[in-house]
Amino acid sequence: MANSLVSIQIIPKTKNGENVIPYVDEAIAIIDASGIKYEVHPLETTMEGDLDQIFAVIKKMNEKMIEIGSSNVISQIKILFQPDGITMGTLTEKYKG
Repeated sequence: MANSLVSIQIIPKTKNGENVIPYVDEAIAIIDASGIKYEVHPLETTMEGDLDQIFAVIKKMNEKMIEIGSSNVISQIKILFQPDGITMGTLTEKYKG
C-alpha cells in the first residue's frame, strides 16, 4: 500500500540556456522505468508509493540531470506521508466527473 504522495518539479541548469524539456523528459523516463504510479501535470509530476522508493527515484533523477550535462539541479518537492495509506485518487476523486 502506498504511504506517500510526492510531487516534484525538477529544474536543471542547462548549458547556454538550452530548453529544459528534454531534461525533464529524461527525469520522467526514470520515474516511468521505476514502476511507481505517477501522473504528469503541467508544472510538476506526482508519484504515489513507498516514501523510501520514491526518494531513491528522486536521487536517480538528479544524478541523471548531471550525467546528461546539467551543472546543478533544483528539485522542488512536496510530500504527503500517511502511514495508513494514501492514493492520488483519494485526494482528487470528488473533482472527477
